[in-house]
Amino acid sequence: MNTGSIPTIQSTGTVVLPVAKHVSTHRLILVFSICFLSVFLGGTISMLMPGYLPAIVHGLAGNLSQQKQDGISALINSLFIFGWMFGGVAWGIISDKTGRARSLILSTACLGIFSIVTAVSSSWSLVVVSRFLSGFGIGGVMVIAVILVAELWTGKSIAVIQGFISLAMPLGFFAAGAINNLIANWRSAFWIGILPVLLAIIAAFYLPESEKWKTGRILKRQKNNAGMSFLTLAYRNNLFTGSLIFGTMLIGVWAVFSWAPSWVQSISSSVNVQTQRGSIMMILAGAGIVGSFFSGWIVNSIGVRKTMLLCFAACFIMIFLSFKLNVDITRTTFIEIGILAFFFGVSQGALAVFIPSLFPVNVCASATGFCFNAGRLFTASVVFFIGSLVSWLGGYGNAVFIFSFVLLVGLIATFLSTGHAVSTEKRISNELIPD
Repeated sequence: MNTGSIPTIQSTGTVVLPVAKHVSTHRLILVFSICFLSVFLGGTISMLMPGYLPAIVHGLAGNLSQQKQDGISALINSLFIFGWMFGGVAWGIISDKTGRARSLILSTACLGIFSIVTAVSSSWSLVVVSRFLSGFGIGGVMVIAVILVAELWTGKSIAVIQGFISLAMPLGFFAAGAINNLIANWRSAFWIGILPVLLAIIAAFYLPESEKWKTGRILKRQKNNAGMSFLTLAYRNNLFTGSLIFGTMLIGVWAVFSWAPSWVQSISSSVNVQTQRGSIMMILAGAGIVGSFFSGWIVNSIGVRKTMLLCFAACFIMIFLSFKLNVDITRTTFIEIGILAFFFGVSQGALAVFIPSLFPVNVCASATGFCFNAGRLFTASVVFFIGSLVSWLGGYGNAVFIFSFVLLVGLIATFLSTGHAVSTEKRISNELIPD
């Protein structure tokens, strides 16, 4: 793993300049491990609930009607998503004000503590609250881990490391599935929250703070604009661009992942349709992991903007080939879904490089958190509407394909984004902190 560099503060009169200082490989490995494990555990805990949800609701609200139990299940899931959204933005703001390391430690601890609270909950209402706050912690982990990598690594190593970080979440999904298969009791499963708590304690002693963040704070004070918000006019164009690009890809990803099994069920003529549904989900997850793994090298080879253009175009084409043209599930279908998921995975690694590069250090976490989560509410609505409009749109395949046109919006936004990215050096320059 390449060593990175972080700036120290050197004063020349009233101007503060960053001077690069190498960070040891050992220290970078430690930071990578903490970030990777935080995201991995976030992915695991986020996907534990779907597997255990029926048992949890029946156990805590079994005296209620089935309709009310279904409503409780929907409430638990929706408030978790809202917690994730709110946490992504809130922890970004907190991180810009108090530091990357401290925020990652606290958000990881939040994730773990409220997973434990879920495990000991005596009522469904407490589960609702604890899942909201677990989502709040996950939202912070997902944003701050990306920002910390962007500020501690340099050069081409950033893209490679971000690719590795982006595959931690789907690996966590796999782990959640394994836990679901191995542990029958849901309370025992949610005691996995002990692990992020222990990780947060270890990080409190060993996780270094981003010196670029420290430099940015000093420059902000010198410019007398320490209270400047990421929503100010200076950052509005890039904020809109980042939210649009990330949100459109997110809609495409979740529409496919949410409704692929139902689509398989609707067109398959096989007696083993349940096996086909499982195979599709495994291919989506596995190929996505492979794409995330290789995303860094692809970004370094052709550039982040060209990588995003390739991903948007390839995903749209593969959705058309898979969901529009297939009338039955064949070996070719699995290959097409695999290619689609591969480019989805590549896009996640590329977006982790592209979005933070749009903003200077002083608002980077706040703005990135906003971009990562602004589209999440809309995404949840889109996925809901696909289910509601399936009959009217002529089936799951047509529904997913029609909504995939948002990928063309992302393609156009990426094409028009030339010159928006902020270079690593300029991101900590006082020239990027408007008067």
